[in-house]
Amino acid sequence: MSTAARWSLINTIVRRVGTFASGVVLARLFFGPYEWGLYAVGLLVLAMILSLNEMGVSLALVRWEGDIKRFAPTVLTLSTLSSTAFYLVLYFSAPTVADLLGSPEATTMLRVLCISVIIDGIACVPLGRLNREFQQFRRTVVDILNFVVNTAATIAFAAAGMGAMAFAWGSLAGNLVALVGFGLCAPGMLRWGWDTEQAKKLIRYGLPLASASLLTLGIVNVDSVVVGSVLGPAALGIYAMAFNMSSWPVRMVSETARRVSFAGFSRLADESPDAFAAGFLNAFRLVIAAAMPICVFLGVLAGPIITFVYGDQWADAALPLTYLVALGLLRVAVELAYDCLATRVRKTLMLMQAWWLLSLVPVLVIFAHQWGVPGVAAGHVVVAGLLVAPVFLVALSRLGIPTVPILISCVRPALGGLAMGVVAWAVHRWLGGGFLGLTVAGLASVAAYVPFVLPIVKRLRSGAGQAPVGEPALAAADHS
Repeated sequence: MSTAARWSLINTIVRRVGTFASGVVLARLFFGPYEWGLYAVGLLVLAMILSLNEMGVSLALVRWEGDIKRFAPTVLTLSTLSSTAFYLVLYFSAPTVADLLGSPEATTMLRVLCISVIIDGIACVPLGRLNREFQQFRRTVVDILNFVVNTAATIAFAAAGMGAMAFAWGSLAGNLVALVGFGLCAPGMLRWGWDTEQAKKLIRYGLPLASASLLTLGIVNVDSVVVGSVLGPAALGIYAMAFNMSSWPVRMVSETARRVSFAGFSRLADESPDAFAAGFLNAFRLVIAAAMPICVFLGVLAGPIITFVYGDQWADAALPLTYLVALGLLRVAVELAYDCLATRVRKTLMLMQAWWLLSLVPVLVIFAHQWGVPGVAAGHVVVAGLLVAPVFLVALSRLGIPTVPILISCVRPALGGLAMGVVAWAVHRWLGGGFLGLTVAGLASVAAYVPFVLPIVKRLRSGAGQAPVGEPALAAADHS
């Protein structure tokens, strides 16, 4: 599993660096906030459908015991049928959906972009086998091919003057390549079949997880719905840029961990309670320590970073970014807790996510009308920090993972983040916000942070207090 985690980290770094570079090209040369806003609408709708399209049955490929080939054909049939049904609903409702999101011009883009829903419904089966067997090297190869094709096609279509549709056609091309790649890497998985008893068990198993996942994405994306419908596509483009940048730590750290975390926690769930708790705490220490410096640096130097990277036309994204990096850090913690809880209390998890969403909607609407885009960003942080994080801590404690060690795990990264922020701000005041100033600020602030978290890294490497199975699985951890 440690090898899988390393390849997962490599996968994340390569794709995120590439995504960042391509996003800079697109934002500087081809698209402004309005086009970015239309694309954000497309991503929002696509993400919501993808959270539910295969009804969570693909997770059984990772969790269920026995020969995977015994139930994979039924999983493939279920996921393909449900994904196709969801796409057809979207195809006919696209004009209404786009209009409700304040972007009627996005109708055609939604219909093209969301073809990926059907592709995902098929590809999830071979991908599930790769995740089950920790074959992250193969997944890395396919993901990078997907990214290269997607990026090349998007830039080519953008240069041809296709506007936001360039995103849709580029994404579709990349996903088709990924489908072929996953099929080749997991031979024998793309075989349709049907077993009624298996289908019933799969739906009972997967639907609570899919519902919780849908609620999770609703939590992450309801802000885009509010901004788009209340403030319009240009404001949504500004907000989407800030949110994407705030998600860098989530993508770099949380996304890496989550490729192996569910499988790792699933194995620990069958071990002793002490091993399960130790595995989570070790993983939590590591992801918080890894995410903290990215969040602090982005938050303290939000304005200089945005204008240096994307240009002056994106300067209005700086203040929302300052708030949203705090949300990014909370998301890293919550998503790890989500994967841990998903192995034990799926229905409770769904209720927790519903609470988050229901408490978030009125706050965001009020804050949007009062303070615009920055208000929406601040509202997200208020709800996550004051109303949601305590609920997750209570749920984890009921699984035998005490709250005090979790909070103690945050002390060193928090103190290091404070020192890092002071150093970054001071260097910026001295050298300014150009390439030299940002580079020196980054290096100096990291140097200030390392002494605080080095004991954490040494402890994990020495194996103090770690679970024998869970730690190796979690040892490493869109265009923006």
